[in-house]
Amino acid sequence: MADDVLRDALGQSFERVPGGQSRIVSLVPSITELLFDLELGEQVVGRTSFCVHPVDKVKAVPTVGTPKKPDLAKLRELAPTHVLVSIDETTRDLSRSLRDFVPNIVVTHPIVPRDNLDLYRLVGGIFNRVSKAEGLCYDFENAFRAVATFAPRLPERRVLYLVWKDPWMAVSRNTYIGRMLDLVRWRSLIDDPKVRYPQVEMAKAIKDADIVFLATEPYRFGGADIDALKKTFDCKGKVVRSIDGALVSWYGSRAIPGLKYLRETAAELK
Repeated sequence: MADDVLRDALGQSFERVPGGQSRIVSLVPSITELLFDLELGEQVVGRTSFCVHPVDKVKAVPTVGTPKKPDLAKLRELAPTHVLVSIDETTRDLSRSLRDFVPNIVVTHPIVPRDNLDLYRLVGGIFNRVSKAEGLCYDFENAFRAVATFAPRLPERRVLYLVWKDPWMAVSRNTYIGRMLDLVRWRSLIDDPKVRYPQVEMAKAIKDADIVFLATEPYRFGGADIDALKKTFDCKGKVVRSIDGALVSWYGSRAIPGLKYLRETAAELK
């Protein structure tokens, strides 16, 4: 953190909690994974149905619905001391409802990859896992340095990164995903600061792109989707392939293998 005060994405300050005295609910899948990687699993008392990692551990944690529409009655029964949310997924109305019975709402909103460092220190600081958080920071810095060292050797590519179909939707450069892609000189075709996940006119977008990525989340694009896209649109001379959406879009501890994945994928497409 920039100072010794633990502040979230809204600038709210938080007290450090003595070890083992928290009851945590996470409404953010990537944050749920981070909590377990910080060895806080025993204090996680609730999660969303989308919080599926780590697979072998989250099964024991009760679900409270989806990130955007949690079951407030179930959540209240869990008596959480802290609920972790994200700006992208949590509406103001939901935040206000949570504040009626949750003492601490921790708001997350990484914008660029290096924001993960503050995220690790925020969560680790609140829940008494400072040394574990610093270990993640060390691993992140090493992975980030490896990408930064390799990136100047890469050609700049125009990228159409698709996250949905019916309608077709892509990511703008002013997103966490867009900033991750920038690390390996993949520039999103969409660069509108007002629209983060715009609908796209596919024929024109593919014409302008060097690479078309079909992400595995939030829409689970697969091989059949790639084949259908190639049959429907003129993709001659374009790289069209799947990309692991979680490794590119999840902030938190998954960003560390995500950086390695980007570097390896960029090297493969060089």
